[in-house]
Amino acid sequence: MRNKAKPPIQTSSFSGFPTETLDFLFDLALNNNREWFNQNKFRYEQFIVAPALDFIAAVSERMPKLSKHITCIPKRVGGSLFRIYRDVRFAHDKRPYKTNIGIHFRHTQAKDAHAPGYYMHIGVDECFFGGGMWRPDAVALHRIRTRIVDKPDEWKKLLNSRNFNRDFKFGGEKLKRPPKGFPSEHQYVEHLKQKSFIGIANFDHGLILDPDIVDRALKMYKTAEPLMRFLCNSQDLQY
Repeated sequence: MRNKAKPPIQTSSFSGFPTETLDFLFDLALNNNREWFNQNKFRYEQFIVAPALDFIAAVSERMPKLSKHITCIPKRVGGSLFRIYRDVRFAHDKRPYKTNIGIHFRHTQAKDAHAPGYYMHIGVDECFFGGGMWRPDAVALHRIRTRIVDKPDEWKKLLNSRNFNRDFKFGGEKLKRPPKGFPSEHQYVEHLKQKSFIGIANFDHGLILDPDIVDRALKMYKTAEPLMRFLCNSQDLQY
């Protein structure tokens, strides 16, 4: 009986963001108003939306090897790409547009941007890969802190991860004092003060132009996997 031929390995055709992506973001930072944006919306569609969706689609082909519970949805609305429009209703800063591309690969059971997920941020100020939970709600935050207290060896293992410490640092705001109900003398009290549990790995703007940007992103997400597993476990989610 003849063996069936194996299907060819599918590789992504994504070869990096165009140079015009950064040009648009820097121009937008200098002209953050609706009139300019409407006049340049064709650039936004061509150099921001289109390549970002292609990047998301390329990551989606390979994310299941890292986790089957992280979504990569190449949709302009309701998918992995954040909207460029800022919510200025209660903000002092009334600029209408974000000057960055925000991409979030969130957990399948997540309903919002605060759940466990991987990130990529391309902005005029900085670029970074990320993994973790940004500003989780009070219940989720309490679960994370409780797991750190109850499972200190797990947290220690993460902190001692050579690869994680080489590439990532914890970001986000912290409390000035230990959170109420948690020991002020705990060995990881500084981590208990975190309002967000995100690992951030900064990179140079030029990387987005590199054909290997998808490889680099997935490598960084793999490096952040210990943090993601810890957070998913804290929320009783599968990783």
